[in-house]
Amino acid sequence: MYYVGLDLGQKRDFSAIVAVDRQGTGLVVRYAERMPLGTPYPRVVERVREIVRSSQLLGNCTLSVDATGVGAPVVDMLSAARLGCELNAITITGGENGAGNGRVPKRDLMAEVEVLLESGRLTIGRLKEGARLVKELKDIRMRVNGAGRMRMGAEGSGEHDDLVIALALACWRAKGRQTIGERGQRLI
Repeated sequence: MYYVGLDLGQKRDFSAIVAVDRQGTGLVVRYAERMPLGTPYPRVVERVREIVRSSQLLGNCTLSVDATGVGAPVVDMLSAARLGCELNAITITGGENGAGNGRVPKRDLMAEVEVLLESGRLTIGRLKEGARLVKELKDIRMRVNGAGRMRMGAEGSGEHDDLVIALALACWRAKGRQTIGERGQRLI
């Protein structure tokens, strides 16, 4: 089974797609792609469809999408694209606790990746974007602002965290995580 994560961006952030598969008790990153800045959302949906309908993934994958901000209409576009895989819309929050209904704190997503990496249960295969993914992982920082709110990401380091977010979404689902009220939808 393959678990695909999609982080959406467009003008300042990249849209990123990462696929992992389960190997025993661990996960292996098998695919990573960062689309060019400015890629229109219909092209992102088209690219995701090409990937999940490939011979290796067709009928053998689940897609978790960042439904934050512009994500909701893109999730609608993905639903209409007849992907042939389960679609999970996840709204990434900045809060401490998930509020259910498809909402997950960014901190929890990132913690899942950290635990997998530290325990040796997440490996990155030979990928064209492998070095970029590793760099993004190294650039992730957690900061507390003056108001006491935690911010997590690559902000301030001059880099992006799009591949890491896509990876986190894939890992979240691969580890069997669901948010309260989340329901997978099989798309034909």
